[in-house]
Amino acid sequence: MDHERDAPADSRKLSLLRSTVVGVLAVLAALTAGHLIAGLLNPNASPFYAVGSTAIDLTPAPLKDFAVRNFGTNDKLVLLGGMAAVLLIIAAVAGILSRRSLSPGVIVAAVLGGLGIAAVLTRPDTDVVDVLAPVISLVAGVGIFLWLHGLASRATDADTLSTSTSRRQFMYTSAGVAVGVGVAGVGGQLLADGVDVERSRSAIGDLVPATRAPAIPAGADFAQLGTPRFITSNRDFYRIDTLLNVPRLRAEDYVLRIHGAVDKELMLRFEDIRRMRLVERTITMTCVSNEVGGPYVSTSNFIGVPLRDVFAEAGVKPAADQLFSTSVDGWTCGTPVADVLDRGLLAIGMNGEPLPAEHGFPARMVVPGLYGFVSATKWVVDMEFNNFADKQSYWLKRGWGQKAPIKTQSRIDVPVGLSTVGPGKITVAGVAWSQPRGIAKVEVRADQGEWVTAQLADEVNTSTWRMWRVGLDLKPGLHTVECRATDKAGYTQTDQRVPPIPDGATGWHSTAFTVQG
Repeated sequence: MDHERDAPADSRKLSLLRSTVVGVLAVLAALTAGHLIAGLLNPNASPFYAVGSTAIDLTPAPLKDFAVRNFGTNDKLVLLGGMAAVLLIIAAVAGILSRRSLSPGVIVAAVLGGLGIAAVLTRPDTDVVDVLAPVISLVAGVGIFLWLHGLASRATDADTLSTSTSRRQFMYTSAGVAVGVGVAGVGGQLLADGVDVERSRSAIGDLVPATRAPAIPAGADFAQLGTPRFITSNRDFYRIDTLLNVPRLRAEDYVLRIHGAVDKELMLRFEDIRRMRLVERTITMTCVSNEVGGPYVSTSNFIGVPLRDVFAEAGVKPAADQLFSTSVDGWTCGTPVADVLDRGLLAIGMNGEPLPAEHGFPARMVVPGLYGFVSATKWVVDMEFNNFADKQSYWLKRGWGQKAPIKTQSRIDVPVGLSTVGPGKITVAGVAWSQPRGIAKVEVRADQGEWVTAQLADEVNTSTWRMWRVGLDLKPGLHTVECRATDKAGYTQTDQRVPPIPDGATGWHSTAFTVQG
């Protein structure tokens, strides 16, 4: 018995519960300590976010497409939740493997810490000094692990009196560490949110365009029948990007660099852009990840400066065929110069107010007619004119399309798939888009019968979607309805189904529903 009491701490076998608590609290302490320091330095240096963002960058495109397809705009939440679950499992396993020896836990802590350091060092939106966050994270994790493991080891002593005291000490210390973990996590988040973007947005005041978009006619949608409203609210506007946390960039700190194949390099602050001649344009944006019939299409009244006006002073050289834009987080986008100069907008407002933070505040690109991954850089801070042969953007490196013009598409919104509708004439309604060509016709057919031409809503412009509706006489029973659109260039969308990646989905959307007898 005396020999057992005198044995070194790392030779004693901890209980499953204590060893699990040690492992989990050590990992949580590491994460929250790093998060706290990152809040002081750079929120993107948080090891949790840095590793998550790196995982997004390294994930194969088909897997990313799967995530968007199945989880939609919740894909980042699913990733973070999955990472948290995996880390907790690793922490618990590391603790259990360390019941007799410190080595497994220390090795796991070192590996996790090393991953955090490597992620921060290689992120495009962090600096060398930001590596302090994962370093502190590593030190905190190892330190807490050694401390708690030592207390837990003493709590296994066979001496009843000393064991009871050591167990209470372990319990109280673990509770204190848990509280510290919570405080550090909340503190780090409060510090990260300390950049008051909403105050910066509010200070901008009203954005008054010199040229307003034409008023939306009353007959521009069939919302009473179930189609979307013509203008999508900022809250409901789709958001698909690679970010785990939204950049917090204030207007007063904003600088846009314009360089490359230009006669004169420019550095524009937000106020410089605001003083330019602002215009308002009604534009429908579409995500390339949108499946046939999918929801990732929205319309807004954007306020900003035509990009050709922004570049007028810089003087774009004729040889340049790519505008290579970079977001504040390091994400890059390549856009054909011809499209940029023809109809591109540097937007600073959306539906009558400054851009929401999640949609690119203080400034973003919007180029109608191209899928967002080649045309819609949010939080844009750098624009370089070059050639497609010079640089490859984020998604082009991953095998996506280079120019990605939006394909003519249509969607059925009502009746909802697998629903039951009453007898009588059945109203089928939906939306079609073909920016910047515009929609000329939508046709609908039931059960592979004859095509019927639908009634189109009033057109706003050729860079926006267009609602449609048609009444069908259908007998009671199950029916399948399909739709197809024809654009103003005379192209009718194909029935051939292809997936969204690399340059947009094609195919006819269909829905099945039952008509009551």
